[in-house]
Amino acid sequence: MTPAEPHPSRTLATFAATLSAADIPAPVQRRTEDLLLDWFGSVLAGKGARPVEAIARFWLSQGPTGGPSEILIHRRGSSPLVAAAINAAASHVAEQDDVHNGSVFHPAAVGFAPALAVAQALGATGRDLLVAAVAGYEVGIRVGEFLGRSHYKVFHTTGTAGSLAAAAATGRLLGLPPDAMLHAFGSAGTQAAGLWEFLRDAADSKQLHCAHAATTGLAAAYLAADGFTGARHILEGPQGLAAGMSSDADPTRLTAGLGTRWATAETSFKFHAACRHTHPAADALLQVMRAHRLAASDITQVTARVHQGAIDVLGPVTDPQTVHQAKFSMGTVLAMAALHGQAGLAEFDADYRAARVCAFRDKVQMVLDAEVDAAYPARWIGKVEVRTLDGRVLAGRVDEPKGDPGNTLSRAELEAKAQRLAAYRDGASEAEMRRVIARIWALADADRVNGWLTA
Repeated sequence: MTPAEPHPSRTLATFAATLSAADIPAPVQRRTEDLLLDWFGSVLAGKGARPVEAIARFWLSQGPTGGPSEILIHRRGSSPLVAAAINAAASHVAEQDDVHNGSVFHPAAVGFAPALAVAQALGATGRDLLVAAVAGYEVGIRVGEFLGRSHYKVFHTTGTAGSLAAAAATGRLLGLPPDAMLHAFGSAGTQAAGLWEFLRDAADSKQLHCAHAATTGLAAAYLAADGFTGARHILEGPQGLAAGMSSDADPTRLTAGLGTRWATAETSFKFHAACRHTHPAADALLQVMRAHRLAASDITQVTARVHQGAIDVLGPVTDPQTVHQAKFSMGTVLAMAALHGQAGLAEFDADYRAARVCAFRDKVQMVLDAEVDAAYPARWIGKVEVRTLDGRVLAGRVDEPKGDPGNTLSRAELEAKAQRLAAYRDGASEAEMRRVIARIWALADADRVNGWLTA
């Protein structure tokens, strides 16, 4: 902690509590609309997924059978808490929701889920929702950056930093003053959780992490509004989040550029339906195959040159047993890209265990690359070496994977992606999504955030 910033938790809480639409540049507000559409489609793609429906059954058994907050995959209402839990879980199962590179954090799942649920319950305006979402993004991303690489090696940052993001978004909608927002951060941070061990067993925990983060943050904000107190130094304190969960925490990351650097606009969209750690290598492999007109059958070996975070997360997955676990297998994702030209939802569902996929998967290895590792997490460079049947060794490199801010998706591409996600499990018709898209593009002028798919 620097002498110039004795209490970063308070500074961050004050920023979230006092953020207004006038503070947010118009391009950042437009980007937030883009991110909302991307999240909305991802929620619908989670309809019917076994882990999501299990979470939904539990939460619905504990909550009201009706209410102001919309459960998008079921087209029914319930309380903000129940809707936030289910929508958060649903948005994180298809592995198509957004990611912020520097924090290695998925903001939408834990930011928009509580923000939309609370906005609907309060009768908030569209502009209120956008401001709350930006507060959640800015706080969650900075907490993720603060916790650092050592945290991510063991903890799923979306589950941990996500609790603070949800508290910020909810607290902004509730109009919490700075002191109460700080208490909300304290209550959210003390409940932060999420461990990577689930990947080794193909367990369902990743969706639970999002549901937990969304609801703990939401509850923390509502409790703070009722006078409930939390730790005032929950992030940087001697027994706070960093002390328990990080060995390289940097408190300056919590407040640097507040109000001038908009981390929301740095957030990347996902092109492939897989863990983001696989995307740079997948794009680099496709670059080589297109440049040299290779088919998958022409390739004998692929070496993906990666950062340590990719090895930590993807390394344990060698023989994926579920579709979701397959999305964390570098070999499987590269096989999908090589065989189909993309690693999309339909490709994984069709043949993630097919013989030709497994055969290509076993040709893939990951090695640590010093340049790639040094650039991470600010930049996610993709580098591959491809060996061919005729003895060539071909190199591919991508400095900005498809979806990164410098190689982003246009609004037309985002609309097409949202339509694909909505159609994936019949979450919404094309006509319904056209209406949703039009509403999102006009959200800043909406007097009230009411139902999207319910009557």
